[in-house]
Formats: sequence, structure tokens, C-alpha cells
Amino acid sequence: MAATAKTVVIRSSKTVPRLFPRNRVLLLLTALLLAALFALPFISYAPNRLVSGQPVMLSELLQGAGWLILLILPLLLLLAWQPLHRPTLILTLLLSEILLALLVALGGHAAQTLAGQGSALARTGFGSGLWAAGALCLLIAADSVMRLTRSAPLRLLLNAQVWLPLLALLLGGQLDQLSLLKEYATRQEVFDQALSRHLLLLLATLLPALLLGVPLGLLCYRRARWQSLVFSVLNIIQTVPSVALFGLLIAPLAGLAAQFPWLGRLGISGIGLAPALIALVLYALLPLVRSVVAGLQQVPDGVRESACGMGMSRGQIFWQVEIPLALPVLLSGLRVVTIQTVGMAVIAALIGAGGFGAIIFQGLLSSALELVLLGVIPVIALAVLVDALFKIAISLLQRNAL
Repeated sequence: MAATAKTVVIRSSKTVPRLFPRNRVLLLLTALLLAALFALPFISYAPNRLVSGQPVMLSELLQGAGWLILLILPLLLLLAWQPLHRPTLILTLLLSEILLALLVALGGHAAQTLAGQGSALARTGFGSGLWAAGALCLLIAADSVMRLTRSAPLRLLLNAQVWLPLLALLLGGQLDQLSLLKEYATRQEVFDQALSRHLLLLLATLLPALLLGVPLGLLCYRRARWQSLVFSVLNIIQTVPSVALFGLLIAPLAGLAAQFPWLGRLGISGIGLAPALIALVLYALLPLVRSVVAGLQQVPDGVRESACGMGMSRGQIFWQVEIPLALPVLLSGLRVVTIQTVGMAVIAALIGAGGFGAIIFQGLLSSALELVLLGVIPVIALAVLVDALFKIAISLLQRNAL
């Protein structure tokens, strides 16, 4: 009787439906997606760029078959209860990608419709609801990709292909009537100059930082007693706010340019490119030096002893053994420095260094949100691109090391 009762209990437990979702992250993100689409304005419309836009809700734009877009939302909710198998994750990725493309296309179509009804000065931009929904769609896609594979290059490729439909909409002209694209059309030359200056700030910072940081890291590694002093100085520099450091450099550089006119002819002055580069290089030294020291310290002593036993000289051990093994850590530090410099170069516009920061601060002064976004979005895109390239390189080095 006991065995029979036990069998009955086991069989009945298999028929009980699952009350909890298998993918709680997907459930939460989809719930937030629903709230963003229906509680926040989808787009904003203003008669010109100086007037605050009037919110337009998603329900006002969906007409006829347009409501079919929202069928993706219950499908995502249903997938949250499904087992986390590969087909389920691939379908979740595809649905989030399709939903993102359809929402952006709907915003572009609404901008075209409103542009035909209003004046040429009218501005139609994405509302907070569309921005939030787009971010949530990207998070759903990123979560699915993370569960699909552990390969860093494959993850980056899957995340990158999410942007292909949006790129097709952009190149196809469906988004031309958005206020952000109108700002770009009127300021294309300024945008191109800001891009070239921002890249110049990045490259002109990395080269001196490497020339100073790598030897300094080697010194700290070879002479352990120097580590405390060097890291203390670099930590103090790192704690100084960026705006304050830019300001501290103005007076001495201006004095040097006045005392030695040939420095001024070289472009060195209290404002402009020179103080920006000095400050950016100083900020880049701490993570770079730390990565050099950490990378060399993690090389096993047994590997060095084996190389020495094979008759390799100290220089050969350094270049052929220590550097290849420490390179992933060194690149990780360089990755941090590069992304940090991309962001901090924005602040350098306050002292006349140019770059995308000039566009951002101009937009802030004129209360033009689209102008601010015109400077912010390329900075984010550049940082994400640099981060992806470094991740691929580090992943390939680690795979070859194994």
C-alpha cells in the first residue's frame, strides 16, 4: 500500500502545472516594457526646436493593423514560462529584435506623417516611452545571447546583428524626419569635425600614456619598493575631479606660453588641446600601470624557471614568455583606459579642446535635447565599439593561450 501511495504521489506531481516562470529576467523586462509603452509618451512633437514637445502616446499612433505589433508582448510573456532551451532563447532573441525594429519604424513613420502636416521647422523626436522600450528590448536580446553561448566573439556578433534592422531603417531614409536626423543634416560639417577631434584626443592620449605607463609599470614590477610611492601619486591624481584638473593646468600652461612664445606657436596654451591631453594622459596612467604590474605578477614562477632552465636569457624570457602571458591583463587595462578617455574627452570641451563635448554643451546651453543627443550617442557608440574590439582581442588571446 505504501509503494502504491508513493507511486500515486509521484505521478500526480508530474501533472501539476508550473506556477513559476523559467525565465524571471524575461518576465520582469517584458512587464517593464508593457509599462513603458503604455504609461510613457511614445514620441514628442514640437512646432520648432525651441519649444517643448507635446507628448504623443502609443495608443494614438496604432491604427488598424498597427496593433499587431503588440502581439509580440504576450509571446514574450509566454516564453518566460518555457524551458531555457536553445530554440526558446533564439525565438526570444528574434522577437525582441523584431519588436525593436517595428517600434523604431513606427516612430519614424509618425515623424514623416507629422512633418507632412506641419511646417518645415517642426520637430518630432522619440519620447521617453520609446527610449525606455528600446533599451528594454536590447536588454532582453542581451540576456538571451548570454544564455545562448559562452563564446565572447559569438556573443558580440549576436548582439551586433540586433542593430542591422535599425541601420537598414536609417540608411533607407525612414528616419529622416526625426529631429535628431534633422539636427545632423544641418550640422553635418560640425559633426564630422567633432568626430575627427574626438578621435584625435583619443589617439593622442593613448600613445603618450603607453610610452609613460608601460615603463613605469615595469619599474614598479622590477623594483617593488617603488610601488607604494608611484601608486600613491597616481591615486592622488585620479581623485582630483576632471574639471578641477583642467582648471589647474590653465595657469601654468598660459604662463609658459607667455614666457616662451615658441611654445604658443606650437599650439601650447592655457586652453585648447594641450591641457586636455596632459590631463587625459595623467588620468590614464593609474589603470595602465596597475594592469602592467598585475599582468606580470600573474605569470607563474614555474614558467620563468622552466624558461631559464632551457637557456633563455632574461630578455628572451621577458619578450617570449612574460609578455605573451601578461598580454590579456595588459589589454584589459588598456581597454579601461580607452573607454575612460572616450568619456572624459567630452569634459575637455570646457577648455576648448573640441570633440563631441562641444556639441553636447552647446545643446545644454540652448536647451536643445536633440543637439545633446547628437553628441552623446556617438560617444556611447564609440565606447561600445572600442569595448567590443578589446573583448574580441582578449578572448582570442586567452583561447590561443589555452
